[in-house]
Amino acid sequence: MSHIKNLIPSTVNPDLQNERSAAEFNVEEFSAWWHGGHDKLKKKREIEKAIFSDLEDGYGLNHEYMSHEEVYNSTVKKVAEAAVKLKALQNKLNPGGTDIWPGGLFNAQSFGLFPANHPVATHITMFVDVIKGQGTAEQVEKWGKAAENCNIIGTYAQTELAHGTNVRGLATRADFDPKTDEFVLNTPNLEAYKWWPGGLGHTANHAMVVAQLYIADVHHGVQMFIVPVRDSETHMPLPGVDIGEIGKKLGMASVNQGFLGLNHVRIPRTNMLMKFAKVERDGTFKASPASRINYLTMVYTRCLIVSQNSTLLLAAATIATRYSAVRRQSPIEPNQPEPQIIDHVTQRLKLFPEIATGIAYHLATEYVWEMYAQTVQEANNGKFERLPDMHILSCALKVLCTTDGCAGIEKLRLSTGGHGYLTAANLSNIYGNAVAAYTYEGRTRYFASSMQLKEFPKWDDSWQCIIKALQYTAAHKTRIAFENLANRMASGQSQGVAANNTGIELTRAAELHGRQFVCQTFLEQITGAKAQKRSPALNKILENVLELFLVQTVLNNLNDILRFIQLSDADLRSLQRRLEDSLEQFRPNAVAICDGFEFHDRVLNSVLGSYDGNVYPRLFDSAKRSTMNQKPVQTSFETYLKPLMKAKL
Repeated sequence: MSHIKNLIPSTVNPDLQNERSAAEFNVEEFSAWWHGGHDKLKKKREIEKAIFSDLEDGYGLNHEYMSHEEVYNSTVKKVAEAAVKLKALQNKLNPGGTDIWPGGLFNAQSFGLFPANHPVATHITMFVDVIKGQGTAEQVEKWGKAAENCNIIGTYAQTELAHGTNVRGLATRADFDPKTDEFVLNTPNLEAYKWWPGGLGHTANHAMVVAQLYIADVHHGVQMFIVPVRDSETHMPLPGVDIGEIGKKLGMASVNQGFLGLNHVRIPRTNMLMKFAKVERDGTFKASPASRINYLTMVYTRCLIVSQNSTLLLAAATIATRYSAVRRQSPIEPNQPEPQIIDHVTQRLKLFPEIATGIAYHLATEYVWEMYAQTVQEANNGKFERLPDMHILSCALKVLCTTDGCAGIEKLRLSTGGHGYLTAANLSNIYGNAVAAYTYEGRTRYFASSMQLKEFPKWDDSWQCIIKALQYTAAHKTRIAFENLANRMASGQSQGVAANNTGIELTRAAELHGRQFVCQTFLEQITGAKAQKRSPALNKILENVLELFLVQTVLNNLNDILRFIQLSDADLRSLQRRLEDSLEQFRPNAVAICDGFEFHDRVLNSVLGSYDGNVYPRLFDSAKRSTMNQKPVQTSFETYLKPLMKAKL
């Protein structure tokens, strides 16, 4: 317990208050727009008051001083306690819904409830969703409801020790035994062990195992199987199951990622998800009407990743922006008082583009979620035409958002100086969560362009011109990449070898296609029909955010754009001025925009980013909480340090 708790003022830092007073728009209107309306914003606040108000002192920091095992067990306790609150709130505020329970286990508020993350997220976000999306009505009835209520806890076991996103290369086998009407699952070697599934280590008692299906030794592709892995009463591993945790990681301390080996593990035939592909009692296999329907799971996961990573980027931006409004350093004019560091233009360049990037990906994700819902609805009606486009788009967005998000969070951490290196700043945990998503489910994707090449019109500085420039550049990059691919094949290389050797160009073309999509979606969301529902003041602010994002995107990709489009020196100077002007216009509204995201202090969990801006008292308070400071002299002094200091050469 800190001895200086009363040192933290109950008032707001005056510099931060001045920033809020100077805002040029209504923050409440921004928050309502951001969260989908006043009713949703009101419910969000009611939920946060209910789930955060009674948390113990030091709730967000205590786990940092626990052992690895203590962190896990403490988090499981938090999940169990939170479940009671969330279920009660669901019944009170939206009976029959899932937005609070189990939604509260993986939305932005979950970062406040579970500061070390938690081991049930994969269960909720993947195990449950896969059952509901790819199980038959009977399977959903049998497992879906129990899983959604956490009466059974599962995980999604696709990745293997030696295989990741190349699903076709997975080595885990499921052989159908017609005599017993069962599948026999095996991981035939060490490399085939399932590796990384969240919660698998010691939490889940079921696993959604992705395996190669064989019937009479004939291969029938990759399918999904619900496999019990632990006893429902004792939680001991079941016969033939080798299971455990993979060890500590860079972040996500209590997610409890695990390994899984299967040795002749038998499950009923009906444990294979059969909404699309089916195995009949006599061993007859009925293929899915769409060969890649299982990719819907990965499409969902990628959409979720983009949504969460844009949130993490904006959380880091909120922390860094509030800190930059409080921290004073380095006079701009000699012999003048130290200014807020947010007044340094170079600091603004570190902060404001990341806010714009987070908003851009958030809006792109909302659009893609709508497309995903339509794709699922069509798939349920036997129509799969939209699936390839969703697969391509979700791949590109996942790669771009996680790449930009991780780079942005690290830039924001650096913008806070030494204090940002402290665990109590929480930027390291935010980065750990974000970089995990950057790592899993792959990082490199490329695809063909369907854009037509037309002569580029004269550069006119407009937003639409910027987007056309990105589209035109992406199309030309694709054309050149495929020309080189064709030349390599003509010289004798196989298609696979030629594609591998052209991978750099193909990947860059895919990146540009993804960027033009994000820019186009951002433009439509800010200037389209929805703008009529917002006030002129809010639209003006959002248009400047859009301006900053588009101009920064062009400047960051000039090396490719100038290869295909002629811009004069005056055009380039204009872009630089526009960047500087947008940063200047952003300045009086930066803190208020971050306030508009409505991150609860528990969610940010940062001494640098609290709403009250009392940075220095909170920094000192967090230092006093260190377990090292609970006694003035450590035991190692008498045993080792004192003899060392008294020793003679």
